[in-house]
Amino acid sequence: MRLLFDMDRQDYGECTHTFTRNSARSIIIRSGKIAMIHSRKYDHYEFPGGGIENGETPIEAMIRETQEEAGLIVIPQTIKEYGYVHRIQKSDHDPEECFVQDNYYYLCDAVESLSFLNSDDNDPDDSYQLEFIEPVLAIKKNRNVKSGASQMMLEREIGVLERLISEGLVK
Repeated sequence: MRLLFDMDRQDYGECTHTFTRNSARSIIIRSGKIAMIHSRKYDHYEFPGGGIENGETPIEAMIRETQEEAGLIVIPQTIKEYGYVHRIQKSDHDPEECFVQDNYYYLCDAVESLSFLNSDDNDPDDSYQLEFIEPVLAIKKNRNVKSGASQMMLEREIGVLERLISEGLVK
């Protein structure tokens, strides 16, 4: 899979150990809009997806996480590798730990799940909602987030959206 870009804070010189937590995310495009998870509490957007569990492939994780977070069932025959973002920085939780993450992105299509539970019921502290949004609007919203979300995560999602636009996959 191709590297889309690196995110390296170069702030980990004092770290004594490393923690790696890779993730996989779906890129689902419909009528020029992208399926994204909207955090209504912090008012930002991220691609559906999440952490890869032990024994899981990135594609398996992306399929599972997309259904869990967005209520969308990925159609396996439509999955195409898009690229990954490599992230490295000092941990937010442990000053001696270096956090490393590869975020794998897959272009795909999906159908809605009839059994999807509203995320408001699962996480009362932060309600998340699937939205199909124009990429430029998601970029604008993420650039204006002041607190509550990881700045690196927001930059990562903005970078992938900008790449999709520059490659002509969306406007």
